[in-house]
Amino acid sequence: MNKIITLKKNKEFNRLYSKGKAYVSKSLILYVLPNRSCEKRIGITTSKKIGKAVDRNRARRVIKESYREVLKNIKPGYDLVFVARKKTTRIKSTKVLSIMKEQLKEAGVFIS
Repeated sequence: MNKIITLKKNKEFNRLYSKGKAYVSKSLILYVLPNRSCEKRIGITTSKKIGKAVDRNRARRVIKESYREVLKNIKPGYDLVFVARKKTTRIKSTKVLSIMKEQLKEAGVFIS
């Protein structure tokens, strides 16, 4: 099983927000930017606009589980930030997975 490497510093997130390419859907936003290493790094953000802590945690869990399923199909050398939206808390995890695959294909980092 591949270990998930996460982005932790605010500076790393801000770099993706400002310089990365955004892919938007009704329930998920993806920011993509190449990094200098051969690692796949992920960041997940959920704001208080989504709801209470239970809703934000569910959104993070659903996004992280969907990412685990597509991890082996993502090209190395990219930083990814997934931003949950209000609709993320109300849809099934399989729908989040299909949205995530579409966004990654559109970004050109998904290997079929």
